[in-house]
Amino acid sequence: MSDVIKIAIAGALGRMGRAIAAVVEQDPALQLAGRFDRPEAADPILGEREAALNAADVVIDFSSPAASAALATHCAERGGPALVIGTTGFDEAQIATINRAAERVAIVRAGNYSLGVNMLMGLVRQAARALPAETYDIEVFEAHHRRKVDAPSGTALMLGEAAAEGRGVQLPEVAVRVRDGITGERGAGEIGFSVLRGGGIIGEHSVSFVADEEILTLSHSARDRGLFAKGALAAARWVAGRPAGAYDMQDVLGFAR
Repeated sequence: MSDVIKIAIAGALGRMGRAIAAVVEQDPALQLAGRFDRPEAADPILGEREAALNAADVVIDFSSPAASAALATHCAERGGPALVIGTTGFDEAQIATINRAAERVAIVRAGNYSLGVNMLMGLVRQAARALPAETYDIEVFEAHHRRKVDAPSGTALMLGEAAAEGRGVQLPEVAVRVRDGITGERGAGEIGFSVLRGGGIIGEHSVSFVADEEILTLSHSARDRGLFAKGALAAARWVAGRPAGAYDMQDVLGFAR
């Protein structure tokens, strides 16, 4: 592999696909190997998928859950390239498909490629470990633009997982993702999720630890979509040439678990 890393972009017509292309074109250490989107899409920037994959060291994919899972399987079958997946909203079967593909090709998959968010995850894990569940209720809040199709966001679920890990529990056992009607009192140890959709919000996330006497809130605000593109490209640089395996941004950044 040359010093210049060749990047293909899946989901190239999306907001993130365009943001990633703009960053690649400004970096002399990166080369745009090709761009593709769903088969029925017609746009002058798009090329043919197989040609892009043949030319790439890494493909960055911000598309849809079904398309990402299918692309991971295809890359595994053809022996590459490595993948950086930023798509969210996967179901368990799709995650299992990607993990099977990672047995044959290197895949970084993360719900958020921001350095700040990944730092926030570590802080949430530590706080959840230190603050007793009997006293501190945990609520994860996230806000995104009106066009986002999944909820809670992948980042919100990552933060919930960090909180659950800090408390030594499994998130599905304690998560409350919907509240409506007469819900009764909140149970001890629950991790709640609240969602806002509207306007052009890029991404707001916070985790509150709420006791009778005080509230501790840890939060992150995204101001420019370019930060996610830069993080995804940092992951691409890291994963290029790596052995097969399932990785995430904690691996990329070298954070201890």
